[in-house]
Amino acid sequence: MRALLSVSDKTGLVEFARALYELGVELIASGGTARVLQSTGLPVTTVEQFTGSPEILDGRVKTLHPAIHAGILARDTDADRQDLERIGAKMIDIVAVNLYPFKKTVSQRFVTLKDAIEHIDIGGVALIRAAAKNFERVAVVSDPCDYDLVLKDLRQHGHVTLDTREVLALKAFAHTAEYDSAIRDYLMGLSPASAPVVTLTLHKVQELRYGENPHQQATLYSLNGSCDGVLGAKVLQGKALSYNNLLDLDAAWRAVSQLEQPAAVIVKHNSPCGAAIAKDLSHAFRAALLSDPISAFGGIVAFNRTVDLATVEALGTLFLECIIAPGFAAEARHALAERKNCRVLEVQDPEACRRVKWEYRSVLGGLLQQSVDHGDPAGAEWRVVTQAKPLDADWPVMRFAWTICQHVRSNAIVLANRLDDAVATVGIGGGQPNRVDSVRIAGQHAKERAKGAVLASDAFFPFADGVQVAAELGVRVIIQPGGSVRDAEVIAAADAAGIAMVFTGARHFRH
Repeated sequence: MRALLSVSDKTGLVEFARALYELGVELIASGGTARVLQSTGLPVTTVEQFTGSPEILDGRVKTLHPAIHAGILARDTDADRQDLERIGAKMIDIVAVNLYPFKKTVSQRFVTLKDAIEHIDIGGVALIRAAAKNFERVAVVSDPCDYDLVLKDLRQHGHVTLDTREVLALKAFAHTAEYDSAIRDYLMGLSPASAPVVTLTLHKVQELRYGENPHQQATLYSLNGSCDGVLGAKVLQGKALSYNNLLDLDAAWRAVSQLEQPAAVIVKHNSPCGAAIAKDLSHAFRAALLSDPISAFGGIVAFNRTVDLATVEALGTLFLECIIAPGFAAEARHALAERKNCRVLEVQDPEACRRVKWEYRSVLGGLLQQSVDHGDPAGAEWRVVTQAKPLDADWPVMRFAWTICQHVRSNAIVLANRLDDAVATVGIGGGQPNRVDSVRIAGQHAKERAKGAVLASDAFFPFADGVQVAAELGVRVIIQPGGSVRDAEVIAAADAAGIAMVFTGARHFRH
């Protein structure tokens, strides 16, 4: 019995190879895999020795050889054995191969196209597909997690059983399909043109208790092979996440990850109801909570810094479904443990959110795909269009309000103001069929805090009525995209009220 080993991920490799050797399996290995095994003293036949041909093209061609592929693809027939004998090849019974880490390579911030191309595995994919195709005789191992499964069969039966080979083959084809999809997705991301065919590989993470409502079935899938869950976050405490929890966590983390200063964002029903930036997280949370303390009950809060004990104490007795952050101090973890019904999630890769390029949404019979809205596109310019000009102190408040507005459901209106040492939302209105109602709702939450506030609108004002209501609330600055056929009327209404208005040139609908 022979095994071909050619792995990029060398987790468990030496232990697996040693166990195979002890079971009487001849070891064949390529390149770095052979060197690792030889360094441990294991007897290994290199691919060059097995084929009689050296590696060429700087290692691009190693295993692409008739002796290798004939040994894998040969069936258990006299005719195939005669063909192998004619070319001096031997049967290969186990193929353990995993591929160059293409997804890991292209996820790096400064990766070049040349680097990405060099991490497209050719020989490995060919080996996996050949072995999977011939699963009736060959066992293909594309995941180090399956080494023990193969060894268990060998020890119990003297061979890898057909049932195991079928499972491994299915997993192998799924592996190469995902790999090809990753390459396609990366190359598609280099071009503004959308691909005519898109293949999504989804990894089942867990069955959910139910969907948005108890009578709906639901499952969580991950787009990455690690299956770490939503946003790669680790659940530190609390019961299993629900469908609605996952949606709210996504909304909260997307929003808070766009803020540079210490920030807190509270989300309820998939839309922010309070947000703030301050000198530290505890002050940010207190300011965010003032925006809408009623809606915050039973909500989700996201922080963009490590949560300390002072921040946990700032939560007071407020009931929260989930807390998500990039880290938690030991004292904070201990204090949060007393909140038995609160899930606590630690984001493993805080920068991952910024690297996501595409998002998908289902419609009946299909999917909508769009590039992720990471903020104003290149070329968008802010310009003051009114007689009144924003003060220097207004610009940080405008930038904050504009960022939060991008995460509120359309029609979105955000009122923001300075609260002591924080910049915070004081009123949010969203999800309304018309913009003026959103202004009114934001004003109802803000009350007196609307005076002197900045108002951000995710899209242009189609009429002057929204500006007129803002003036009645005491708003001093408005930031909006502009672009309405009635911009002149809207600007005139702002001038009449003494409101400074800035056009951004970029719209941020979120339906």
